[in-house]
Amino acid sequence: QVQLVESGGGLVQAGGSLRLSCAASGRTFSSYAMGWFRQAPGKEREFVAAITWNGGRTYYAESVKGRFTISRDNAKNTMYLQTNNLKPEDTAVYYCARVWSTQLQTPRTDYWGQGTQVTVSS
Repeated sequence: QVQLVESGGGLVQAGGSLRLSCAASGRTFSSYAMGWFRQAPGKEREFVAAITWNGGRTYYAESVKGRFTISRDNAKNTMYLQTNNLKPEDTAVYYCARVWSTQLQTPRTDYWGQGTQVTVSS
């Protein structure tokens, strides 16, 4: 069983930054790609970023490219999302998930965290 726990969300002004974390339990973390997703009120969940098992490749949604950075520390069983230059439209619940597919562009997921709220004020 895999458990994922997000943290680091909060309220920030436009232009600000937050660092989100996703802590994973279990011994399989370093064997899988991981991803970040988000869901804004009244909208469907959308892909944000993904990273391969060793951090060698990353992939981003166009809306966050150049502003967000995904990374991971396999020794700590933790994945991160550094969010910079935040905009009000980035307001959403952010989720991390384990990715079992090999294609980051179309990530297939199995385990999910409970989410962390990010609110960006204008």
